[in-house]
Amino acid sequence: QVKLVESGGGLVQAGGSLRLSCAGIETVPSLRTMEWYRRASGNERELVASLSTSGSTKYADSVKGRFTISRDDAKSTVYLQMNSLKREDSAVYYCAAEQYDPVTPVMARYWGQGTQVTVST
Repeated sequence: QVKLVESGGGLVQAGGSLRLSCAGIETVPSLRTMEWYRRASGNERELVASLSTSGSTKYADSVKGRFTISRDDAKSTVYLQMNSLKREDSAVYYCAAEQYDPVTPVMARYWGQGTQVTVST
């Protein structure tokens, strides 16, 4: 059973840093991509960063140079390091894992429960 658990959210002042963690990626079969999304109040869900199993990364323009997605296989955890946080980064952050099996074929995306990040000025 796939289970992704986020942690690391909280309240931080503008300019500060937080590191979000998403544990449980070992439970995702045929894992292809790990992603972090966010949803601010009143806004649509936004893809913040992604990391493929090949190592390629992508970032939303709004976070380039400030956020870094990484993975620790020994801990089965994906991280989102967030630096130079801005008020507009406040949102609920979700990790997601994309499953893709070309043989079956099966494609699915699994979600964590979300963690709140609030940036104060």
